[in-house]
Amino acid sequence: MATTSFPPAAAAPVSNEAAEATAHIHVVCAEPSIANHFLAELRDKDVQKDSLRFRRNLQRLGEIIAYRISAHLSYTEQTIQTPLAETRGKLLHDFPILATVLRAGLPFHQGFLNYFDQSPSAFVAAYRIEGTAQVQVQVDYLSAPSLDERVLILADPMLATGKSLVQTYRAMLRFGTPRQVHIAAVIASPEGLAYVAREIPEANLWVAAIDEKLNEHAYIVPGLGDAGDLSYGSKL
Repeated sequence: MATTSFPPAAAAPVSNEAAEATAHIHVVCAEPSIANHFLAELRDKDVQKDSLRFRRNLQRLGEIIAYRISAHLSYTEQTIQTPLAETRGKLLHDFPILATVLRAGLPFHQGFLNYFDQSPSAFVAAYRIEGTAQVQVQVDYLSAPSLDERVLILADPMLATGKSLVQTYRAMLRFGTPRQVHIAAVIASPEGLAYVAREIPEANLWVAAIDEKLNEHAYIVPGLGDAGDLSYGSKL
């Protein structure tokens, strides 16, 4: 299945810098596939009443995006002994480090872990401070292995303003500089994608869908609601 880049071609010319940034943005649901079905169920307010199904659909989309990212990783050809004969097989050179933002990112992260089952994990507690004129982000907790010369996949279901992802990534750099960076989300706003592409130009960005806009509260529209609450219950 071909990868579609965002944004679509427009009549107005784009700068070389903008073209280079958008070349690293991949939209998984731009073409028909089972991923579109999982995404539609995630959005459906009636299906959302089943939190188990909601978490499972996040996990499924994590698996699909993990598979797409896997085509961009390095492999080593080795001799494999079957019960009948020797053959050659391609094995993943090294498993990526999987990072996610608590708590909404946990089901999405599990989807990546299902495929990259030997990967170490990193966890970040980051949240938006509500009630301020501008979106502010607080990072309270961060646990990660060494990132030096490793492949990093940073997964968060909702990419709204992009500020929490950028701040999370920058905080993680205290653990080293990865050689390859992939940022994955289920739903993104155009504004958030543009911000992350500008602030982390080395990253490949993977999303299931790009929505219309951010509203006045910096929530994605049409979006799907609060992924953390829908997965684990409402918070105070």
